[in-house]
Amino acid sequence: MLYMPRGSPTATGLVFLAILLITAGIGTGQHTHSTVSQGRPQRLAPMKAHSGPLPAIPPVPFTPSRPTPVVRQVYEFAARHPEVLQYIPCYCGCERIGHNGNHDCFVKSRAANGTVTEWDTHGIGCAICLDVGRDALTLFNAGAKVSQIRAAIDQKYGSHYPSSTLTPRP
Repeated sequence: MLYMPRGSPTATGLVFLAILLITAGIGTGQHTHSTVSQGRPQRLAPMKAHSGPLPAIPPVPFTPSRPTPVVRQVYEFAARHPEVLQYIPCYCGCERIGHNGNHDCFVKSRAANGTVTEWDTHGIGCAICLDVGRDALTLFNAGAKVSQIRAAIDQKYGSHYPSSTLTPRP
């Protein structure tokens, strides 16, 4: 992979291009958060990232909604970059099962040092969860800031799905 420092004109152009590609072809309607939740989302405490080998993704009694390499890639991104996905909403309706953002679709619990202690298997079977996570990963790898990733995800998914998690902004 070619290294480009963040903030360079070429890197900035690539981030802009990635955001355009991810949001291309999607409507521009406005999205409002569900009023089911009480109050506004709270500011999140920073999560520590997982380092070292990851636990195996547990087997599930259903067919994953995306190919196994994609599932593994998104789960690893969630484990290693909670500073991104904890600020990215999910649009599949998982707020009804207690999720606060896309990170929760993949990681159920962490130790205080950031080590993933349990995966959430919901994300394995949910194409929306995986697609949101993969889009966030693509933008992150292109050098986008978390606020840019959030804006692109909100634009792409917000007008197409009736609800989302009440995820705090970065």
